[in-house]
Amino acid sequence: VQLQASGGGFVQAGGSLRLSCAPSGRTFHGYSLAWFRQGLGKEREFVGGISESTGSTYYADSVKGRFTISRDDAKTTLYLQMNNPKPEDTAVYYCAARRSIVVVATARGYHSWGQGTQVTVSS
Repeated sequence: VQLQASGGGFVQAGGSLRLSCAPSGRTFHGYSLAWFRQGLGKEREFVGGISESTGSTYYADSVKGRFTISRDDAKTTLYLQMNNPKPEDTAVYYCAARRSIVVVATARGYHSWGQGTQVTVSS
């Protein structure tokens, strides 16, 4: 499945920003989804994910309580609501999909990726 991420930009620390991700020409039925991010000179890291079957969400400790992952009922769009972002959240954010009911926190577990959207948090 081809993914298209959008919604990145500049935001002040303490503000809010919402990222979106949509599949091209289909829905997310059958796919567990995740957001990853990669800061300059850093490894790609798991931000959070949502299970295809249960809708349960999982988060990295660094964003827990500040970021929320959701999807619409028709499974056509994935969201990442970023509240109270911090400068250390600055990164390129990627959505990813895997044909499974299980969310995993490793990038190698996902076979479909969006093109990435830059998020810059100013202090």
